[in-house]
Amino acid sequence: MKLKRKTAIVTGGASGIGRATALALSLEGANVAIADIAVDNANLVRDEVAASGYGSAIACPVDLTKRVEVEAMVQTVLREFGQIDILVNCAGWDRLEPFIESSEETWDKILTINFKSVLHTVKAVLPHMMERGSGKIINIASDAGRVGSSWEAVYSGAKGAVIAFSKTLARETARYNINVNVVCPGMTDTPLMQAIRAQSPKTEKIIDAVIKATPFRRAAKPEEIASMVVFLASGDSDFMTGQTISVSGGLTMV
Repeated sequence: MKLKRKTAIVTGGASGIGRATALALSLEGANVAIADIAVDNANLVRDEVAASGYGSAIACPVDLTKRVEVEAMVQTVLREFGQIDILVNCAGWDRLEPFIESSEETWDKILTINFKSVLHTVKAVLPHMMERGSGKIINIASDAGRVGSSWEAVYSGAKGAVIAFSKTLARETARYNINVNVVCPGMTDTPLMQAIRAQSPKTEKIIDAVIKATPFRRAAKPEEIASMVVFLASGDSDFMTGQTISVSGGLTMV
């Protein structure tokens, strides 16, 4: 097992890509902290990990948009497992609509969940990783942040910010043997995708159009994104940092 005796925090770990990532990391032997505001779902994922018979898991109820709660969550993980080796930022939210029709309230929600939560978790975890002289930080962005996406102007901007932040962080932390990389999924079959599809007939058409434009003609499975996260969390990626990797079925090739 590639991650035996390692401890990972997975934000947004209660569903979608986060859930798949938590399970995949545990199957490689990692202890996993499922950090999510959705308490009941986080508990279910914790129980799934326990049932697998591999790594241990705890559910950490937390509002990732609130710095104080994030700091308390990190301390809980340290008390439970004694160390944090891996941070995976999977939490995200979006609403499809033309920018001209969007509201400042929506902007704030998208920016806070998709970008500011990453700042909170990284700031809380870094001192521990720097002191230990090792760590893996994997941020889940989106191909929308690399090339833009219709009706996702603010979301694209937030994910682009995650990419730029991660590259700078990689430069600042390499001296501490900390790797920082980004995974950019394309369209992925998650509860968020289904919620966006159900928004309106227009959003349903956009989802279908993106899938049609994907060379493999399907959305990704969350497990396919999780596999890349496991690679970046393992020793196999020790000489990789500051990289942005698309897992999009060929939707983008730049």
